[in-house]
Amino acid sequence: MTTFSEGQYDAVIVGAGHAGIEAALALARTGLSAVMLTLNLDAIGFMPCNPSIGGTAKGHLVREIDALGGEMGVNADKTTLQIRMLNAGKGAAVQSLRAQTDKNAYHTQMKRTLEHTQNLRIVQGEAAEILTDGKRCTGVVTTYGGIFYCRAVILATGVYLNSETITGESVQKIGPNGFANATRLTQNLIDLGFSVRRFKTGTPARLDGRTVDYSRLSVQEGEQNVTPFSFLNDRVPTEQTPCYLTYTNANTHKIILNNLDRAPLYNGAISSTGPRYCPSIETKVVRFRDKERHQLFLEPEGADTTEVYVQGLSTSLPHDLQKQMYRSVEGLEHCEIVRYAYAIEYDCIDTLDLLPTLEYKKIEGIYAAGQINGTSGYEEAAAQGLMAGLNASLKLRDLPPLVLRRDQAYIGVLIDDLVTKGTDEPYRMMTSRAEFRLSLRQDNADFRLTQIGYDCGLATKERYEKFLTRKQNREETLAFLAGRAEQKAADALVQEYGYPPLTGGVSYADLLRRGIPLTALREKLGILTDTPTDVLDSAETEIRYAGYLKSNEEQIAKARKMEEKALPPELDYLKIEGLRLEAREKLQKIRPLNLGQAERISGVNPADVAVLMVYLSLKK
Repeated sequence: MTTFSEGQYDAVIVGAGHAGIEAALALARTGLSAVMLTLNLDAIGFMPCNPSIGGTAKGHLVREIDALGGEMGVNADKTTLQIRMLNAGKGAAVQSLRAQTDKNAYHTQMKRTLEHTQNLRIVQGEAAEILTDGKRCTGVVTTYGGIFYCRAVILATGVYLNSETITGESVQKIGPNGFANATRLTQNLIDLGFSVRRFKTGTPARLDGRTVDYSRLSVQEGEQNVTPFSFLNDRVPTEQTPCYLTYTNANTHKIILNNLDRAPLYNGAISSTGPRYCPSIETKVVRFRDKERHQLFLEPEGADTTEVYVQGLSTSLPHDLQKQMYRSVEGLEHCEIVRYAYAIEYDCIDTLDLLPTLEYKKIEGIYAAGQINGTSGYEEAAAQGLMAGLNASLKLRDLPPLVLRRDQAYIGVLIDDLVTKGTDEPYRMMTSRAEFRLSLRQDNADFRLTQIGYDCGLATKERYEKFLTRKQNREETLAFLAGRAEQKAADALVQEYGYPPLTGGVSYADLLRRGIPLTALREKLGILTDTPTDVLDSAETEIRYAGYLKSNEEQIAKARKMEEKALPPELDYLKIEGLRLEAREKLQKIRPLNLGQAERISGVNPADVAVLMVYLSLKK
């Protein structure tokens, strides 16, 4: 094959999904020249599964991406069909935004953003090989012979590496939605020393919405009184598209259980590991045989199409069984399938091969982000892409790396889990994974991260000034609420809510802590009438949870002391006496940066950490 030069760039991004997009924008927006390679320009920002952004814990990631200067939240707001706050009746720590987005519009808007970004070139082509000089990457070769010389490569290949779609007895060597797969890069990654494994995911069928009997389904409307994803925006769409709720039934389950011999998940056709927290309907029916029904949501794919996504009915059953199964559901008795469901298997890497910056340990300048790292979900991918691109940019600009701590961001939890614990199944972010989740709420993502994004050169001046204004408004609001309320009006309000009369003066904050909503204080006492709702919500949460937050801060301070105790990068753990054999092997492989990371490694117990502490003390 004849090779030729495609030019010299600072970085090449392999892939144009949600990880590749954020990585490319992070590099280009911080002044570096970047090339984005994609198998198909029509797959930029494509949503092969549910066209939604956010969800439990995922909404936190989107707001953090936005706070740092990323694009996902901005684009989601532009293309929202419906938005809701999940877990609104629960505590602030677990409340998460989720938006149903317009699939085609999301792709179109994101492609337009990339095309109008300075320093960024987009090329349709397949990466075949990463060039190195043995110590660091030097370029990327495409299957057509073009060589992009560069100092950094971000691998954001999604589910395309040697991917195969599986539906019943049919196996096709293609990527999601019929797009071509990538067949050359995996072997090159193995040659470079990466540990490669095989994961699986899947997607439900898409139905023709004209053939659905919506009159038999429960309607789910969107919400107006929620904030958008992006801190740059003030309001959500006034007109929103409804979603609908239905359920499987005994007949649905009977069709599945009677045909497990034709189900790839149970007849041996699929042997790779699938996502535990987003299982197929076959898995749910088999695993929970005592459950009479499973919840399904019918969600629109876009404003320009009649296609409907059936959340909760992912399957890899043959087409004839899919048709029977879908038509067994109430409201879908006469449905027509537009796109049949399928499972997809793909190659990914072991993230224990990566540093906390998402750089490959063995060769400088190679970073990995997204589903190649064994994660599941657009939001997890975008978060990694932003951090990989930003860390590559910082390194190329000779600046310190950015590693977010677990107490700073869900992004910090996500990446720390990947590079410290690894994952043996598609990883999904959940609020339960964050031990400091009360401090990592959606409402304070900008207070935690925008200064960092601005200092790194990614967050724009417009975003930074908006953040400073919101910060000042919040501080002024908290100061006002700490002030004394007018005695007579406050006493009347307290008694209205069933409390005994006041015996002395109280502050507005005291009233909030008694359980009186801030909306009632504004209405009855006429205070803070011009303060933005998002600022009020954040201030109210801070006051109500003040005691818990103080306890949280003490735990965070304790954890930080461990994070501050750095471990020498050249340390030979195999020679440290007192460490158990398993701990030596795990520490030698993962090479933690500090004691905090070391104590989170599976197979390293408190006694091993104590040995390391003694060792460091003696060395000092």
